[in-house]
Amino acid sequence: MDSVDLQVLKTSLEWRATGHDVILGTIVQTWGSSPRPPGAMLAIRDDGLVSGSISGGCIEDDMINKVRDQSLEVDKPTVVTYGISKEEANRFGLPCGGTLQVVLEKINDEKCFRELLTRVEKHELVCRSLVVSTGEVSLKDASSNDEISFDGKVLQCVYGPRWRLIIIGAGQLSTYVAQMAKALDYHVIVCDPRSEYADTWSVPGTVLSREMPDDLVVELKLDAHSAVVAVTHDPKLDDLALMEALKSPAFYVGALGSRLNSNNRRERLLLFDLGSDEIDRLHGPVGLRIGSKTPPEIAISILAEITAVRKGVALDSIGFDTSKELGEDATSTVCAV
Repeated sequence: MDSVDLQVLKTSLEWRATGHDVILGTIVQTWGSSPRPPGAMLAIRDDGLVSGSISGGCIEDDMINKVRDQSLEVDKPTVVTYGISKEEANRFGLPCGGTLQVVLEKINDEKCFRELLTRVEKHELVCRSLVVSTGEVSLKDASSNDEISFDGKVLQCVYGPRWRLIIIGAGQLSTYVAQMAKALDYHVIVCDPRSEYADTWSVPGTVLSREMPDDLVVELKLDAHSAVVAVTHDPKLDDLALMEALKSPAFYVGALGSRLNSNNRRERLLLFDLGSDEIDRLHGPVGLRIGSKTPPEIAISILAEITAVRKGVALDSIGFDTSKELGEDATSTVCAV
């Protein structure tokens, strides 16, 4: 789940603890253009304070006004639809005649929500089911393939870390990649068996592994919600991770380096019993070409490419290649940190 939606749940419980009533709204379906996707959440306190967003502000304002004038009563879960007609879409500011269907519920069972947050903070995937007719709520384990669903009777939402990023190398560049990936709601695992790098790793909320990269990649059982990026510039480490990651269903596998180094890497990988189709999945030079030179800029280019691949956007730009700015020999030295 997105960190903004996780914060909605935390804030809701804080408000309940101070004696306020809270209405939680969850987008369950959209038609046309929509500012936020199904699963996005909004919490409204009984005095009109808001946490989260489902439309970017227009629908929120309407709901706030109804809460304040007490015309929005949610004694049991309710399904509401905004923007059915062109006039309503214009009224609520929805783009291109978009329509949102939202399930509203009053937060009464704090115990269930606290258990949900506890499990999510342990990096568990949890499915929360809500029976609209009765308000009955239950929790169960979920998998990374589960999605939000609503059949008109039961709403099922999946919470927890749905995306993983495995970074090979714990140097300076990895620090920026990890920080930005955390902001994008990835569960970040950093792998570096070299004590001179691993001993100084200090990015909160990430997992550090000192295993050999190939062993870790196999152990993690990568799925279609996993990405791997190798940034050590040490073939003994990067290639080990890549040869296993390219065999997996991971949606993204990339490695830092110049075009020359990337071509040499592909030739080496052919020796590891990898097929040409598997090697063609490798993104290298890694990242979008946006003129990056500093580690933070390179990290932006890497996360931008990973985001584009995750969203199914065609990559028109060639990968990041430091050789033009730094010289072929300097690339491996500068980008390794």
